[in-house]
Amino acid sequence: MQKTTFILSAAAALLFSQFSFSAVVPEGTKLRAKQEIVINNGAEPTSLDPHKVEGIPEAVITRQLFEGLVVRDQKGNIQPAVAVSWESNENFTQWTFKLRETTWSNGEPLTAEDFVYSWQRLADPKTASPYASYLEKLKLNNATEIIAAKVAPQELGIKALDAHTLQLNLSSPVPYLPAMLVSHSLVPLHKATVEKFGDDWIKVGNFVGNGAYGLAERVLNEKLVFTRNKQYWNDKETVIEKATLLSLESANSDVARYRANDIDMTNNSIPVELYPKLKAELPNELHTTRTIATYYYVFNNQKAPFNDIRVRKALNLALQRDLITEKVLGMGQTPTYTYTPNYIGGGEKIQTPDYAALSQEEKNRQAVALLKEAGFDKNNPLKFTLLYNTSENHKKVAIAVTSLWKSNTGDAVQASLQNQEWKTFLEARNHGTFDVARAGWQGEYNNPTAFQNNFLTGSSYNDAKFSSKKFDELVEKSYYAKTDAERSDVYAQAEQALLEEFPLVPVYNYVNVRLVKPYVKGFTTTDPQDYYYIRNLYLTE
Repeated sequence: MQKTTFILSAAAALLFSQFSFSAVVPEGTKLRAKQEIVINNGAEPTSLDPHKVEGIPEAVITRQLFEGLVVRDQKGNIQPAVAVSWESNENFTQWTFKLRETTWSNGEPLTAEDFVYSWQRLADPKTASPYASYLEKLKLNNATEIIAAKVAPQELGIKALDAHTLQLNLSSPVPYLPAMLVSHSLVPLHKATVEKFGDDWIKVGNFVGNGAYGLAERVLNEKLVFTRNKQYWNDKETVIEKATLLSLESANSDVARYRANDIDMTNNSIPVELYPKLKAELPNELHTTRTIATYYYVFNNQKAPFNDIRVRKALNLALQRDLITEKVLGMGQTPTYTYTPNYIGGGEKIQTPDYAALSQEEKNRQAVALLKEAGFDKNNPLKFTLLYNTSENHKKVAIAVTSLWKSNTGDAVQASLQNQEWKTFLEARNHGTFDVARAGWQGEYNNPTAFQNNFLTGSSYNDAKFSSKKFDELVEKSYYAKTDAERSDVYAQAEQALLEEFPLVPVYNYVNVRLVKPYVKGFTTTDPQDYYYIRNLYLTE
C-alpha cells in the first residue's frame, strides 16, 4: 500500500487514495498451504502476442503476463503501474510519465525505450495488428500515417526522454488519456526476445514479460499455466503461486467441472438454462457484473444486399430486443437500441432512436414495407448467413433472432446459422467474409470514444466496413470540446449519426455472470470492465 501523487495538468495536482497492487489479505486470515488456482478462460487464445490479438480471452491473459503504464483497481479506477506519476500540458496534447525502476522477468532493466519499441511495433503495418487503430484513438502524432505505411514507425508521437521518462505527443487534446492506457495492446515488449525468436518469442522457454506471472506451460486447445514472476516489482504481495487457465469453450462443461471441483472460477458466461438452478442452489457463488459492453450483430455494409440501408433498417425494426433479454437470457441483460451504452461516462445524453418507442406491430409493418421496396417479400425472401462463434448462449440468441426476423416479416427474411471456433470466426470478421456476424464490444475505458472510434472510416476494428463523413467529423470534434457538457453533446450527435445509417443491430447490454468458489478471495464485481488480476486473488482454508 502506498500513496502516489498524479499530476493531471501543469497547473493542478490531485492526491489519490491508497490502493493495492496485489492481494490484500486481512489480518488473521488462514491461507491455504497450496496457492494454486484453476480458471476457465473460455477459448483457446489466438496468440499470446499482445499485438496480434483482439478478444477478451486474450486480454485476460495479457493482464497476467504483462503490465503497462497503468492498471485498473477493483472498482475500475485507474492506478499507476509501471508509471508512478504523470502530467500534461494545459491543452492535454503532451503527456509525460515517470516510470518506476523495475525489471523484466529475465532480470534486465525495463526502460522507457521498451514502451517506444512496443508502440512503434504496434503501429507498424508489418505487424498487421488488429489493434493498430488504438494508437489513432490515443491521437498519437503520425499514427494514422504510419498505419497507412506513409511514414516510418519511428515517427510515432512517443519518445523516451531518459530511461525512466516517457513522453507522448498528440495531434488532438485527450484529457482522459490515462484511462485509455490500460489497454492490453499498450504493454511493453522485450525487444531482444522478440527480435531473437520472431514469432516463437511467445513460446515457453523463450517468453519474457513484466507482469506478476510468467508462462510456465502451454497445451494447445487445453490450458495455459502461469507461475509467479519473482522479478515482478511487487511480487512480495502476490499470493497465488500457480494459475491454470483453461481453454474450455463449452459453458455447460465449464459449470459441470466447477461443480465437480475441477475449476475454481468459471468463465463469464453461464448457460441460460442452468442460471435459475445455480441462482437457487449457489447464490453466494454466483457473481454478476454489469459491464460497459454491447452485444450486437454487424452487417457487412459493403456487400449486397447489406449495402442497402432499407435492408439494414428493416432488420433493426423487426428485432424484439426485450424478448431476447427476458425470455432467452434472463440474467439481467438490458435491451438496447444504441451501440454506445448511455450509462458510460459522458454518454448520458445519448438518445434511444425514435423507432424504439413504436409498437412491435408498427415496427413490423415498416420492416415489411422497407424489404418490399428493396425487392424482398415472402415469395422472394432475403436469405443470408448469420455467423457466430461457438457458444451455447450465442447459439440460443442467434436461433431466437433469426426466428423473430422470420416471423415479424411474414417470412420475408430467412437466415441460416453458421458457427465457427474463435480464431476462425475472428478471421472471417476481419477479412469481411461474412453476411451478418455476431459481435460484442466492451469499452476499455469509461468514455463514448471507447465505442464510437470503432466505426470510424478505416479503423482496424471496423469489421462492418462502415464509412460516414458526418460521423467521422463529429467524433473528431469531440476532442476539441471545451467542457464535459459540450463533449457529451457531441458524443450524442455522433451516436445519432451512426445509428441513422443502421450499420449494425444493437441487441443488449451485457452482464457477466460467473461462478467463484467461496474460498477464492479478492475477486469483486465492482469494475464495470470486469477486469481481474490473478495477483489480487488468494485462497483460504
